[in-house]
Amino acid sequence: MRIVHLGLGNFFRAHQAWYTSVAPESRDWPIAAFTGRSPEAARQLNAQNGRYTLLVRGPERDEAQIIGTVDTAYAANDHQAWQAHLASPRTALVTLTVTEAAYLRESGGGLAESRAAADVSAWLHGEPVRSVPGRLTAGLAERRLSRGGPIAIVPCDNLPANGEAVARVVLDFASLAEPALVPWIRDNVSFVSTMVDRITPRTTAGDLEAAASLTGFDDAMPVVTEPFTEWVLDGVFPAGRPGWEAGGARFVSDITAHEQRKLLLLNGGHSLLAYAGSARGHQTVADAVADPDCLAWLTQWWAEASRYVPLPPDEIMAYRQALLVRFSNGRIRHTLAQIAADGSQKIPIRVVPVLRGEVRAGRLPVGAIRVLASWIGHLRGAGAPVDDAGAALFVERAGNVRDLLALLAPDLATNEALVAAIEEATR
Repeated sequence: MRIVHLGLGNFFRAHQAWYTSVAPESRDWPIAAFTGRSPEAARQLNAQNGRYTLLVRGPERDEAQIIGTVDTAYAANDHQAWQAHLASPRTALVTLTVTEAAYLRESGGGLAESRAAADVSAWLHGEPVRSVPGRLTAGLAERRLSRGGPIAIVPCDNLPANGEAVARVVLDFASLAEPALVPWIRDNVSFVSTMVDRITPRTTAGDLEAAASLTGFDDAMPVVTEPFTEWVLDGVFPAGRPGWEAGGARFVSDITAHEQRKLLLLNGGHSLLAYAGSARGHQTVADAVADPDCLAWLTQWWAEASRYVPLPPDEIMAYRQALLVRFSNGRIRHTLAQIAADGSQKIPIRVVPVLRGEVRAGRLPVGAIRVLASWIGHLRGAGAPVDDAGAALFVERAGNVRDLLALLAPDLATNEALVAAIEEATR
């Protein structure tokens, strides 16, 4: 059998590729990996016969592993290879590590037709599609024609209920481009929801030296990651899957609680540190969490966000303590600028649900307000530079809190006390 992956980046190589490498039958599950944008990663990895070094960076030392589960890497624009792999009966599942923005979702969760219009037009004219929903739909159309059989789509990103989210945009795209494909997708494609967690910073020149010194392998693209890793999956695999349990993956019938725990506590905490910490001159997560003020703000945010994690209090507290250990690992250089990117996609799912819940409960949540105010400061030019394809409208409104809130969460924009509190926090 075979896995096809979209989004050949560091996280995929530290996470899904690693889990596959430790599965008992890993040799039977080669991965055909496609880049998200640049072809350079595919070129470099193929030059190394798919092998790369995984540097697991603990607080005191590194441990190195050579991972070889990627059989072949392809550039994003190799549409012929993409469709051939998706059509093949050997391909049992597709995993994805792309940004939340790549799914072209509108605020209600459906496909943003205006953003997908160019791809739909390309499809109707027989030209290659480029978006994630378009590429998935094109691959599934080829699979239907070739009678390739059932398949599982496994998104590995930070969207809540990501399997359902991806199913919706794919079905929406198919409805516009090739409506006859919709019933086949419903009957033959499983969309698996997942929760993924492993901090994976960008690779530096020093990491290349560290990898070579530990393995003797002159690796042009090693990956650095933390010792902690987690993968929780909810869904069916009609054509089979590797034994990812060997790496600790868990298969559950309801992933909601695990998603909320990670999304609000880890990801929401990261967003707070990215905007508030970088505004104080910090460069990394470890730097920010070592700042007593940032640590106090993080603790305050966690106290509010924990109310919306449906798990026992002792389990939540243990997770928070583990996060502090992870965040404090100064040997993991996880930059705040990296985390700050694409805030317009992250704030609505990491922070707004807590803000909305607290307001409905009659509270003005200081922690959630601080995250939102820090993001607004970021849009106004404080701290990490804005790197966000969807930020333009928010930047335009960043000077007026009520206007920005009306765009972000219209139901909250009429709350005078909330608007005043956010305005005060941005001063």
